[in-house]
Amino acid sequence: MAPAVRFTGITKRYPGVVALHDVAFDVAAGSCHAVCGENGAGKSTLGKLLAGIITRDAGTIELDGREVRFDDPAAALAGGVAMVHQELALCANLTVAENLCLGRMPSRGGFVSWPAMRERARVLLGDVGANLDPARPMSDLSVAEQQLVQIAAAVGSGARIIVFDEPTSSLSEGEAESLYALLGRLKARGVTVLYVSHRMPEIFRLCDTVTVLRDGAHVTTVPTATLDERELVRQMIGRELGQYFPSHVGGAPGEELLSVSGLTRPGRFRDVSFSLRAGEVLGFAGLVGAGRSEVAEALFGLDARATGEVRVRGELVRIGSPRDAMKHGIGLVPEDRKVQGLVLPMKARENVTLPFADRVARRTWMSHAAEKALTTEWFGRLKVRASSTEVACAELSGGNQQKLVLARWLAAGSRVLMLDEPTRGVDVGAKAELHARIDQLAADGHGVLLISSELPELINLSTRILVFRNGRVVGEVARVEATQELLMRLMAGLPSHAATA
Repeated sequence: MAPAVRFTGITKRYPGVVALHDVAFDVAAGSCHAVCGENGAGKSTLGKLLAGIITRDAGTIELDGREVRFDDPAAALAGGVAMVHQELALCANLTVAENLCLGRMPSRGGFVSWPAMRERARVLLGDVGANLDPARPMSDLSVAEQQLVQIAAAVGSGARIIVFDEPTSSLSEGEAESLYALLGRLKARGVTVLYVSHRMPEIFRLCDTVTVLRDGAHVTTVPTATLDERELVRQMIGRELGQYFPSHVGGAPGEELLSVSGLTRPGRFRDVSFSLRAGEVLGFAGLVGAGRSEVAEALFGLDARATGEVRVRGELVRIGSPRDAMKHGIGLVPEDRKVQGLVLPMKARENVTLPFADRVARRTWMSHAAEKALTTEWFGRLKVRASSTEVACAELSGGNQQKLVLARWLAAGSRVLMLDEPTRGVDVGAKAELHARIDQLAADGHGVLLISSELPELINLSTRILVFRNGRVVGEVARVEATQELLMRLMAGLPSHAATA
């Protein structure tokens, strides 16, 4: 029986970079096949080639024994291939229903049938366990909700081969469980899944076979049952990855950098109070929609309706805009780097220096040499993988884009750094590097506010953790007391022995 997908000699080049070189492996029909590797290994590039988003420079792709070459996503979809992107690919100005029915809107008498379209959208959303109003504009949805819409669109297309690129990176645990159940149903229907993920537990739980890519080259394709997590990581990064223990937790906290009292935004969060000292990593835990990101955005001046008292190094300040936040040494690495963190068409060096362009100007003219020198320095420190500082941000992998946003605020000299899901969609090697960088920031006297949906990450890195539920802080847990079970009980509103606020 011919494999559902056969890659042979696949090569893809970009200026100064070989994204894929002579990649070859088979994907069995009706299987869930993992594609793993570090950021920049070529995983997403391979998925985009299969889905017709980009074209290959060399090699062949066969579906069910027949060679195909898709020049655009529409051709791929007609050939039975769909893709769920890591970076959301939706029309923000349209409704959920319109996004789900794009290209195949139901009509009656030559006009769009809006009731039929909304009903079709409800069915598609129900298939993936998403309880969303089809009439809502996409721009009103959270990142997790938008991801569910994208998954519903791919599944509802009727494709027999679906590429999932980091599908759970922005989903809550409950939403991820619904996706796992959906994948089981897809396999039962004979759908073939190419599954790109950095999350080890879900790879071993869901996938029959694993292919590892490293630096654009094929390393191995083996049954998942023949590997353990340690060996898979070694294959991905080419070395052993030891357990990381942060050093900043052994030091005494320094001066109070940030103090928040009674921070309130009707409908989003209320009466939030906390302090952050130099040398601390303060974790924010909570379910999606609990108010964690909204608090960070308010502290960065993105919510003019927020009220409360904010002090920076003891001084009462008013933060009414991001410019005010930057003036007081506060930086934000947002959850959605694509929309909020970067100007994708601009060059890497231009993005890094955007908040402090005056520092790299000479008599009101930008100094490209100064920009390049500063960006090169931070590229080296954070191990950003790019052909040059002149590359457009849109051409970087997701992990390298995330490093770029972090580089911006480090280069700006921010003392308070708010990191919202900083390792979302980042591979194990890059994640370890980011963890070490966060630890080093605290050890160097920064104050770090860490928002993460990965509880092991919060527990390992944080000095203490605030737990949010329904827009309020419901508990503070010291590092030595923090367990996943305790945090989850507080997040869900279940009885706990932890002191609550």
